[in-house]
Parts: sequence; structure tokens; C-alpha cells
Amino acid sequence: MESDDDPVAMGVELLSKIEHPELSVAEAVDRIETITTDPTTTRTILDEAEKRGVIERENGIVRPTGGGFVRFESQVVTKEGDFTCRRCGTGISTGHFIKLDAGELGPFGSSCIRKVTGRE
Repeated sequence: MESDDDPVAMGVELLSKIEHPELSVAEAVDRIETITTDPTTTRTILDEAEKRGVIERENGIVRPTGGGFVRFESQVVTKEGDFTCRRCGTGISTGHFIKLDAGELGPFGSSCIRKVTGRE
């Protein structure tokens, strides 16, 4: 399930957009797994995000430091088609895609897009 774009850059940017004040490492990994399921790449994303100051990690907790978020009006686009949600694997007819500087991430269903962005 690798993204065509640089998975590390996308993962770091996605972590910078999480709206929760803190997440468990498992919750952060759940979001990263929308980009990659490779454990080495996942560790690299977490390490790089910490090195760049995007997150702080301590005792199994991840705290985003930037206060960033995904603007649904401008950064989430919907497309009609025959898609499979990248997070849960459900077949969907409306795909939600996040436009990141590092590339486009998706498709996601309507509830998974909220989970990935931290709105839920």
C-alpha cells in the first residue's frame, strides 16, 4: 500500500496536520498506515517527524507541535468513481483525497477522512 509519492515526506506532513493535542503511538501509526504498512518506513516517518520538530514522542504518546490542520474546504477534494478506502478497505463511490504539499493521499470514505485528519 505504498504511495506513489515520497512516503516519508507525506507521513511527516500528515502528522503535522493532526488536530488532536496528543495521540498514542498506535493512533499515529494508524494514520501513517494510510501511506505505508512497511514497519521500517513507519519508524522512519516517526523519527523524521520528531527530528524536524513536527511531533514530540514520550512514553508512547505523540504530541503534534505545529498546531496544523487540514482545511476541508481547500485541502480535501472529492472524486466520484469506484474506489477502495485506503484506511478501512471498504468499497466507496465518493473518494475523499487530502491534497498535501508532498502529494495527494486517498481515497478515503467520509468517516475515515475525519479519522485520518483527527476530526473524529
